[in-house]
Amino acid sequence: MPASDVSHLATVRIKDLILRTYIGIKDEEINNQQDVRINVCLTYDASDAIRNNEIESALNYRTITKQIIHHVDGNRFALLERMTHEVLSIVMDHSAVRWARVEIDKPHALRYAESVSVSLEARREV
Repeated sequence: MPASDVSHLATVRIKDLILRTYIGIKDEEINNQQDVRINVCLTYDASDAIRNNEIESALNYRTITKQIIHHVDGNRFALLERMTHEVLSIVMDHSAVRWARVEIDKPHALRYAESVSVSLEARREV
């Protein structure tokens, strides 16, 4: 297969990032931190990273993860939808990201359910 036929669109997944934050509208949720599980899936053009084999040419997903941790950990959110939107905005602030989906789970939010999650996605036109 000629090199020109190979896609260099890389998919990066940040899986099961577990953070503690204030999430919810009930008094017990406002006063006590809870765990949330964050999953991010994104795509970017990895052509330079593949060609150069240097970290400077790749999307720095460690930086993205640190930004998410800094924003969510210990912060306050009334709604899971708002938190998911803000995390997606952090990811999309990186101009190399072409598409991203963020899903955030709130474990044990409902009786008899493992968790409740909200997922949002965004696409950048290139």
